[in-house]
Amino acid sequence: MKKILYILPFLIFSVTASAQNQMSILEDETPVETTPVSATFKGTRIINGHSIENRKQGVLEFLISHRFGRTNDGIDQLFGLDESNIRFALEYALTDDLTLGLGRSSFEKTLDGFAKYRLLKQTTGVKPTPVSISVFGSIIRKTIKNYAPDEKPDFSDRLYYTSQLLIARKFSDKFSLQLTPTYIHKNSVQKNQDPHDIFAIGTGARMKLSKRVSFNAEYFYTINPLKSIDTKNSFAVSVDIETGGHVFQIMLSNAITMVENSFITETTDSFFKGDIHLGFNISRAFQVSHKN
Repeated sequence: MKKILYILPFLIFSVTASAQNQMSILEDETPVETTPVSATFKGTRIINGHSIENRKQGVLEFLISHRFGRTNDGIDQLFGLDESNIRFALEYALTDDLTLGLGRSSFEKTLDGFAKYRLLKQTTGVKPTPVSISVFGSIIRKTIKNYAPDEKPDFSDRLYYTSQLLIARKFSDKFSLQLTPTYIHKNSVQKNQDPHDIFAIGTGARMKLSKRVSFNAEYFYTINPLKSIDTKNSFAVSVDIETGGHVFQIMLSNAITMVENSFITETTDSFFKGDIHLGFNISRAFQVSHKN
């Protein structure tokens, strides 16, 4: 019995050390789990510009966007409601990371197409990814016939291209921020002194007010604007309301257009001088196919 009592402490120490060693090996072999950050923004648009968000694979989204005239036009124009610009669009998520879209705007009868691809997704965990990054590219063509019959431009003359890098971070459950470096190329310009290549930087933010309501703000600063017209930087604020399959945005903006080439480089109204356009975006998502 005495021998057993002498040996017992050494047995306990040996078993404990072995168990601790096994636990250490298991911890080393267990992969570090990371959790993707979701709902950086509620919709695929911050306001006028694209957000980092994509729909899930197989989702077809139908968007209707509306911008009215200037509110300071007075009662004769019903504070801008007599004038409007509308855009319809269909956007389809080929994968969780790749979305393609087509749209048509009544302003200058513009057709546009785009692709948005997510390169990186923000995650949390032991080794977190601090930001989400997507690339965005679009091409638009103005089809309005505002030229003399004998001066019809070539097809390519009315093409405009936009490339953007979308960099976003969800800092908390309530606050998200996005930066959007932008490059725009115009195949043709009104005056020779106007640049064909324009650079801009956009920023957008979302503040969650309740479970289904948030406040958004968006601003684009144009580094080398057009010289032939007195352009202004695009600014907008909105309230976003989520209602199941719908996301409804009601906004105030100095831009009446809704495609990147136009609202970033061709906005001529001044928000803080009262040239404000009331508008809205409404979207409806449909699951038309499922993952294999």
